Amino acid sequence: MAIANTQLSSAVHLTQYAALDIKGADAETFLQGQTSAQVSLANGIFAPLTCFCTPKGRMLANGQLLRLGSDHFRLVLNASLAETLANHLKKFAAFYKAELTRVPTLTFVGASQCADALAEQLNLTLPGQPYTHATSDKGTALKMPGSPRWLFMFEEDPATSLVSNDETLRNEWLLADIRSGLAWLTDAQQDHFLPQMLNWEALAGISFKKGCYTGQEVVARAHFRGQVKKRLVHASVDASTLPDIGESIVDESGKSLGEVVSSAFNNDQQVEFLAVMNTKVMDEMLAVYWHQLPITLHALPYPIERLDPEQVAAQLA
Repeated sequence: MAIANTQLSSAVHLTQYAALDIKGADAETFLQGQTSAQVSLANGIFAPLTCFCTPKGRMLANGQLLRLGSDHFRLVLNASLAETLANHLKKFAAFYKAELTRVPTLTFVGASQCADALAEQLNLTLPGQPYTHATSDKGTALKMPGSPRWLFMFEEDPATSLVSNDETLRNEWLLADIRSGLAWLTDAQQDHFLPQMLNWEALAGISFKKGCYTGQEVVARAHFRGQVKKRLVHASVDASTLPDIGESIVDESGKSLGEVVSSAFNNDQQVEFLAVMNTKVMDEMLAVYWHQLPITLHALPYPIERLDPEQVAAQLA
């Protein structure tokens, strides 16, 4: 399977996403105590990356947080985690004037070249900066990182022939995420990684300036004491099949040094993937393999250093 590039030639249904709505007078206060984002930064334009953790700092889910109204937030995340995260958060939401519901009627569509036509259907102007969104009563357009592309959320099915169910186009979308160094947690690796292992602080997904939230102490200690020994890396391998999520990346002796998080085909008959690997792989330039096939490491499009979401929000103001 090969693709031409990561500029989608047509819009495509994306079934890997889901959304949770958090509504109520205490919605912001409730979220502030549960998520790594500075919730007030979600202002109807900026949609910060965020994550939810266990008390031990392990990620239960990651996603993007949108404000759709003064007391209405929407979290976009991987569909495999929506129900479990909702059930987890409802235990705490019971103490607030806040309600969590999954939004089953949303249709998620990814688009590049025909994005303007889809935005016209929603009566909105496409947002121009990554991690920003525009919303109307018909839906939302969210600008994603990497090559120009947008994630659309239609409140009703889009009545257009522009949207397909083509698997090659879905692969292109996944490849764009991989080349952007953006990993979406799934149920296969829930409660497994510290946020920094997915480079979340380098993507402005962690606010170190906010108050306490579940797992905050562990996440902060790992950051300030430099205790993160595993990191997300972008790599490729000459292969005709995709690795499974969680499959091991090993050294010459077969010792596991990492595991696959996501993968997609590229147009060079290769597989590109994101994997969480021991930092000594990069520091010592170790040879690593998947199914005895040599792996090539690639540079990420961002530095592995802290990027405060407050700084990103200020640049958008």
